[in-house]
Amino acid sequence: MPLTPVITAHWDDPDCYTLEGYRRTGGYTALAQALKTDPDEVIGTVKDSGLRGRGGAGFPTGLKWSFVPQNDGKPHYLVVNGDESEPGACKDIPIMLANPHALIEGIIITCWAIRASHAFIYIRGEVPMPIRRMERAVAEAKAAGFLGKNILGSGLDLEVVVHGGAGAYICGEETALLDSLEGRRGQPRLKPPFPAVAGLYASPTVVNNVETISSVPYIIKNGVSWYREMGTEKSPGFKVWALSGHVKRPGIYESPLGITMRELLDYAGGMRDGRDVKFWLPGGSSVPMLLADHLDTPLTYEDMVAAGSMLGTGTPMLFDETTSVVKAITRWLEFYKHESCGKCTPCREGTFWITGTLKKFEEGHGQQGEIDELVEICNQIMGRSFCALGDAAATPYAPSLKFFRSEWEAALTQSADEAFDPAATMIIPSMSGVGA
Repeated sequence: MPLTPVITAHWDDPDCYTLEGYRRTGGYTALAQALKTDPDEVIGTVKDSGLRGRGGAGFPTGLKWSFVPQNDGKPHYLVVNGDESEPGACKDIPIMLANPHALIEGIIITCWAIRASHAFIYIRGEVPMPIRRMERAVAEAKAAGFLGKNILGSGLDLEVVVHGGAGAYICGEETALLDSLEGRRGQPRLKPPFPAVAGLYASPTVVNNVETISSVPYIIKNGVSWYREMGTEKSPGFKVWALSGHVKRPGIYESPLGITMRELLDYAGGMRDGRDVKFWLPGGSSVPMLLADHLDTPLTYEDMVAAGSMLGTGTPMLFDETTSVVKAITRWLEFYKHESCGKCTPCREGTFWITGTLKKFEEGHGQQGEIDELVEICNQIMGRSFCALGDAAATPYAPSLKFFRSEWEAALTQSADEAFDPAATMIIPSMSGVGA
């Protein structure tokens, strides 16, 4: 399947991130088109396109927009989630660096559709460059008349605020993000009510991912039929993939949904040093691992579920045979333990007990009964926490046990020195490469 650069089409242009560079390639023509269309028709177009949220859940975007009540007398808000804290995920930050005006144009079109006059772009505080790049792009758009009062004579008034987060994985969860925006500690809210009814400042709010909103101008400009020519019936359109791990050319690749991991791996030059795939994750560390046997499975929302995993953020990580499964799972669980907000008992206490037990296996003195005990702890967390962080923490262990039980059993008898054999050291994949 060929690559289909859309969002990434002009990233080689040295001025692609500027207003002039974006307009030279047709930027903001979709906005003019949308502002001449009834807002409900815009929602209908996005709904008909089948665009699904690119932040991990894959919820239909147009349907989410339609949940916002109209004529309710309350202000409406759009919040763009650019927190991107998932281990292994690095696609939204490159989009904001290379194509910030596509995001801004998508924001304006979305706000027109949901009748919002304020939008917020929430970016994790540890990455100052995207924050500065977005602030500059917002200033350029405002000076050109695309933001502010009566945009292009449409009657739409819109202000966009770029907000730097305080650096917490939990703020990738939409309601925790809203609390953080309001100046409180980022912790997930009990739902319902959902943000579409009572979100930011207790008003109707749409929360969408950076890639999701950046896709909107291209759909409006080129039409539903063009968009649905790519991908599959249930997972239509194009997708930005961020490949990392033990591949020769880690980086950003854009193709239709439905491409296989084997095809993407070929674009990335294959595995480094000629090694074989041991296991891989389709969408960050919070989705179940798959094996080399699954490399020919189409990368769609439904096919990944059928294979026993999830598409997630669409940021595959691939690992070769030098990787210790025990150490990989331990590192991820230590991350989730550290990032747990502590609000709910299953996640707060469960991640503490899981990491404590995993550490024993890593050091080579796990106990036989603890293999099944970890399964029980994960089952007690799954589906019982306030948000998906608990589920993410409970996800990696069970598939690793299913596919690599021998590694866990080997850790029962190894000495500490053997368990830390340098040849089996877990190598954390680089997230810095942006290519192709």
